[in-house]
Amino acid sequence: MEKQKTPILTYIMLAVATSIWGSAFIAGKVAVESFEPATVAFFRFLGAAILLFPIMWVMEKNRPKPTKKDWGLFALLGLTGIAIYNICFFLASKHAPVIKSSLFIASNPVLIVLLSGLFLKETITKRHIVGMSVALFGVAIIITNGHLLDLVKLGFEPIDFILLGAVISWALYSVLGKVVLGKYSAIVSTTYAVFFGTLFLLPFALYELTWTQVQGASIGVWASLLHMSVFVTVISFIMYYQGIQKVGAAKASIFINVMPVSAVIMATLFLGETFTLAHGVGAAFVLSGVYIGTYVKAKKQKEDIQEKQVMVK
Repeated sequence: MEKQKTPILTYIMLAVATSIWGSAFIAGKVAVESFEPATVAFFRFLGAAILLFPIMWVMEKNRPKPTKKDWGLFALLGLTGIAIYNICFFLASKHAPVIKSSLFIASNPVLIVLLSGLFLKETITKRHIVGMSVALFGVAIIITNGHLLDLVKLGFEPIDFILLGAVISWALYSVLGKVVLGKYSAIVSTTYAVFFGTLFLLPFALYELTWTQVQGASIGVWASLLHMSVFVTVISFIMYYQGIQKVGAAKASIFINVMPVSAVIMATLFLGETFTLAHGVGAAFVLSGVYIGTYVKAKKQKEDIQEKQVMVK
């Protein structure tokens, strides 16, 4: 019985962690009422860095000493996944509905597969391409609210390019992260990435931030920033990687798809946003495409592990 309980509890933990990620869309929507997007991102990761460094020092006492090349990779992680992604993310939080943003970003795993094939020479199968196509079709339905011909008539809205920038920057961050994780643990990689990302965001925050904004920010805004630092960035991150240790990265990655669903539900409940039929259909295509594109990869990883076990024997 004990063996059966552990996976169930781990799956619950993973579902909670990725659901918390979905709350970032709601918290971000609240925070950008008082602060500009880059400033929100700066406060979020400044708080996260203050928490992550002590955690790293305690949990990773024997961590490798970074080389100049490693510091360069950490800086790129901070630039793509922390600075650029979050500026785009919070711009979208300010100017786009949460439902649209969260479902658009749900196509991320498929793009990660594509970039992994291009830069890391991982195998891209026909089902990867099909999965990507299905997910992108879902994105098209979402951004046009079901009126696909609008893409031809009007093209993308400016905010859609911002969302696309968020998707691309996070995919680059994920691919670079795979390289860094070959030498460093997830906690060390994320801590240094957050450090560099916070540094990159600092000039924007200094330019945007005024004392009037600080004084005028409500308790709800500060609570949203604290929530994103503590729960979204630190606690859920630790929960997610504990889940990876217990069930493996392949199974854990499936739970990332809980994030947009969580965001959509919370946006409907707390922000009064309307969930249309087009959103539902688009979401179904996006999540189906992600499943098609990533499931094969997980299966291949399992086969590779079995091959290695046979070779060891």
